[in-house]
Amino acid sequence: MLDELIKENQENGIGSGFDNASRNVRLPKKSLPTLSPSTAETTQTSIAQYETIVAKGGWPDVPQAADGAHVGVKSPAIPPLRQRLSLVGDLELNSGDPLVFDSYVDAAVRRFQVRHGLHADGIVHEPTLHALNVPADRRLAQLKTNAVRLKSLTGNLGSRIVVANIPAAQIEAIENGVAVTRHTAVAGKPDRPSPDVRSKITQINFNPFWTVPVSIIRKDLIPKMQAEPDYLTRNHIRIYDGKNNELPPSQIDWYSAEAVNYKFKQDVGDFNSLGSMKINFPSPDGVYMHDTPSKNLFGEDFRFASSGCMRVQNVRELVYWILAETPGWSKPEIDEVINSGERKDAKVAKPLPLYWVYVTAWATPDGVVQFRDDIYNRDGVS
Repeated sequence: MLDELIKENQENGIGSGFDNASRNVRLPKKSLPTLSPSTAETTQTSIAQYETIVAKGGWPDVPQAADGAHVGVKSPAIPPLRQRLSLVGDLELNSGDPLVFDSYVDAAVRRFQVRHGLHADGIVHEPTLHALNVPADRRLAQLKTNAVRLKSLTGNLGSRIVVANIPAAQIEAIENGVAVTRHTAVAGKPDRPSPDVRSKITQINFNPFWTVPVSIIRKDLIPKMQAEPDYLTRNHIRIYDGKNNELPPSQIDWYSAEAVNYKFKQDVGDFNSLGSMKINFPSPDGVYMHDTPSKNLFGEDFRFASSGCMRVQNVRELVYWILAETPGWSKPEIDEVINSGERKDAKVAKPLPLYWVYVTAWATPDGVVQFRDDIYNRDGVS
């Protein structure tokens, strides 16, 4: 039955975006954006393929013994791993030794990892094992939920847009239906979620100050000062009263709510929480996108560590693109301002449509189905 189902899946096009058993990993096309006019349609089409898998019993669990498996490993845990990867077209079932984690399996695991937003190293580490063992009926339910969601998101979005997919922690600059640049992001923590946004990017701040939001003063800054009295000084954060007079930290009662009555402002510098750039747009939630000094977070599989705003990897490349049609802000001019450390703002000549969306399952026009964790538990799928 397993071989019959795999053959049927391949005939129906599951995994058609990949070369089935190639030793050269062929990944989803980088130029295809998460949102396009056809995304809702291709996602709807993929539902029938996953319904077939569910109707025939789903896929096998991959045993815990596969954790850490990589090229050269021989184990009884490899056959169910091969079967699992074959059912969705990431691997041709009868390629190589069935008990060995060979280069075919390595390529298939990498394909799977890319489709699930994981670090593509070809090793079945814990996050990969977890994603492999999400039941087929849950993946089907995700596709159905997101197909409905996508119908309201893939209309006339504009020819030059920026899209941030929150569950993917990823930002795309899209021009004429092509993702011209893609950026890893750090989104809001589960208890401080990034909101859905439909707005327009209007301004770039270079070498910005950071004014600490009241929510962060209350949740983070006050507890930090209780534990580390020199925290503000070490992080170059100054305190100002209502008349803009600077106050010493010792003047504040950190064991009361007094601190929320003051303004906290972090100096410009490579230590600044906003880094060298901040991307502004109108938002009732007061969120924005920005650079960060904590570049290490971009290398994590789990990138939900902010208080609602989006940190952007290689943000300078995104800003180049945003300001490409704004006179006086060529790449050399942008570089010069950043390197000078001078506080300066650029008004975007043609405000760019911006969308922060919540999409955990979608299929791009090349037929590749992608999934992400429902980080904020909004899919209603148990």
